[in-house]
Amino acid sequence: MDAVKTKRMPRAVREQQMLDAAVRTFGQRGYMAASMDEIAELAGVSKPLVYLYLNSKEDLFTACIRREAAALTEAVRAGVIPGRPADRQLWEGLRAFFTHTSRHPDGWAVLHLQARTHGEPFAAEVAAMRAEIVAFVTELILAAAREAHRDPDLPEREVAGLAEALVGAAESLAAWANATPGVTARQAAATLMNFAWAGLGNMMDGRPWSPPDAAHEVSG
Repeated sequence: MDAVKTKRMPRAVREQQMLDAAVRTFGQRGYMAASMDEIAELAGVSKPLVYLYLNSKEDLFTACIRREAAALTEAVRAGVIPGRPADRQLWEGLRAFFTHTSRHPDGWAVLHLQARTHGEPFAAEVAAMRAEIVAFVTELILAAAREAHRDPDLPEREVAGLAEALVGAAESLAAWANATPGVTARQAAATLMNFAWAGLGNMMDGRPWSPPDAAHEVSG
């Protein structure tokens, strides 16, 4: 009976079942230690079937990266409601990010730890996801800054570095939150919001922090 059910399972459903098992295995054991045998066993299929659907361990890992990356970027975009104040949009984006990474710790481990440490082409897949999120955050901050400064031509470079820093901080904090018992997604988002908005809020109000001039740095 089980064999008949498995045989009749739609290809797309069966493939997702394999990817679920692979993400869990790669996330918990690491790319090098994970075996196709245990992935197949966890998915409830034969190893030859995994190879038939996904070709190789490398292709399977790439498929996992792409699926988890798409899910994360979609979650962040869907979490932000256009037209709300800048701080509200940033808060919603951060909360969506941390909610997703906390609910999918194995997927986040694949993206943040495994894919980045095993070279090309895996690192390139994650870099593409990261670039998309940075671009989205840049758009949010830039739109708010232009509105605050009443300058529709404010250059993107004025906020691009802030978006890079914010995304980098979110990545590190997500890894820490997932490894620290008792830290909720909301708490992680609030931590980063408190850290980031103190500076961003001042910038929006036209009161950015400025470093001392060179003369003071040398003499001090």
